[in-house]
Amino acid sequence: MKVHVNSRICAGFGICLGIAPEIFELHDDGYAVVRVSEVKPEDEDAMRRAVSQCPAQAISLSEASSQ
Repeated sequence: MKVHVNSRICAGFGICLGIAPEIFELHDDGYAVVRVSEVKPEDEDAMRRAVSQCPAQAISLSEASSQ
């Protein structure tokens, strides 16, 4: 699973960072960025929570490529 933050709509609330600090960090400009290329299976529930709790709806998930 991959996680993406749409930098055009991220408002820098930081809720994702509170849910999964090992996955997200705040960039110098105050907006969230993803720290990992792929989410580990044990972190998938936290990612779904981050998606559902993002006030700006800036986070999305996609399935990892099987190649």
